[in-house]
Amino acid sequence: MAFTVTWVDSGREPRCAPNPEYPAGKDVDCSLGARSCKTGLPYPAKRCGHYLVTCETCGMTVAVTTAGRADDPKSLRMACKEVLQ
Repeated sequence: MAFTVTWVDSGREPRCAPNPEYPAGKDVDCSLGARSCKTGLPYPAKRCGHYLVTCETCGMTVAVTTAGRADDPKSLRMACKEVLQ
């Protein structure tokens, strides 16, 4: 699978401490158990913002937020758009 990952910078620095339960990042799963694919994300993010992740195969696009901290997402699993239609 091929993905386009686009960083959208909010220009803000984080204000809160990271969640200590995720010292090495989080694997985000928003597939809801459907057929899915997974991609890595640039980790950690530069600061607060979000990644827009688009699957080049089915066209599904997902936004995942970041804060420029250790608990940022490091991977994303997303459902296939064809399954959800």
